[in-house]
Amino acid sequence: MASSGLASRLYAGEANINIVGRRKMWFTIAAALVLISIGSFVIRQFELGIEFAGGTSFSVPASASGKTLTQNDVAAAVDRAVQSANPEASIGAAQKVGDGKDATYTVRATALSPSEAEEAKATLVKDLGVDASKISDNQVSAAWGGQVTRQAVIGLIVFLVLVVAYLIIRFELRMAIAALASLLLDLVLTAGVYSLVGFEVTPSTVIGFLTILGYSLYDVVVVFDKVQENTRGITAGSTRTYSEATNLAVNQTLMRSLNTGLVALLPVGGLLFIGAGLLGAGTLKDLGLVLFVGMGFGVLSSILFAAPVLSALKDQEPKIKAHNARVLARRTTRSDDVAKGDRSRPANATDSDVPAMAGSTTPRPGARPQARRNNNNRPGDRRR
Repeated sequence: MASSGLASRLYAGEANINIVGRRKMWFTIAAALVLISIGSFVIRQFELGIEFAGGTSFSVPASASGKTLTQNDVAAAVDRAVQSANPEASIGAAQKVGDGKDATYTVRATALSPSEAEEAKATLVKDLGVDASKISDNQVSAAWGGQVTRQAVIGLIVFLVLVVAYLIIRFELRMAIAALASLLLDLVLTAGVYSLVGFEVTPSTVIGFLTILGYSLYDVVVVFDKVQENTRGITAGSTRTYSEATNLAVNQTLMRSLNTGLVALLPVGGLLFIGAGLLGAGTLKDLGLVLFVGMGFGVLSSILFAAPVLSALKDQEPKIKAHNARVLARRTTRSDDVAKGDRSRPANATDSDVPAMAGSTTPRPGARPQARRNNNNRPGDRRR
């Protein structure tokens, strides 16, 4: 019953969960996570894919001589072949591409010279018993990855500028700053998870990062729209402070944010855990991880970070600061008036210690109960 009551209050926006009031705790948690992420950037750094780091890519068929090859078989064979050509070279994980007879495994290795690549290819043909024409190698330059990075950074800057301009026009400057802080937090934490897990950074990762920006912005705008509705004309004489009105807006949109986030995370989770995990579609895991983590952080930051940052910024505004002071002073005065009404009575007094007032119907302890008069009997009425 309690859980159903809480669920109904959440859907009605009446749960009154104190989220904005605990903003110092949320800021502390966010700061700790950001420090962990930055530490991972410095210590572990990122596992750059072949598109960004450059290297040699080998494509091997999934079946050879009537035998089906597994990812581990191909990865071990390519590792032996690459090591024989260049002992200092290393490889990444094997990724399956396609299905059925046309399925192949792609294995990325560090950059090899043309002669080393040919030597490694000959070793693969001999080791796996595969036709040489079915094994291909491609040299990828890091310059292409650098170009992709530059274009992604330019796109990110343009996106953030347009977002800030839209939020200033649609809402106000402080809301734009809070939304931008939330977006940057999503990016840093998602990149931190990527660094800690050790997934390769590929062009799919860059696309995923740009995708989560739009999703995070959508959820923040939903919350801020309700905040603007609740705080419109608040300084004219409201009984709530700005933080309390913001917290009410967060509660009123809480279930909408959670439901929207859950609906968005389900297909992305299927892409990550089923497509990349169970089916072995390695090309999907880069995009799946960045979307899953980024959308999850986007939902949490819009609730636990964006609104508290907005309330902290607005509380520094002179008009809002004066309004908050009036509301709190009014509450203090009201509490003092209530306290003065009971001040003449000792705190440990009981009903038996208070003398009966004239005309009081409360009997004294030990007194015999008096017969109740019948006020309806008029003079001359005969009693029965």
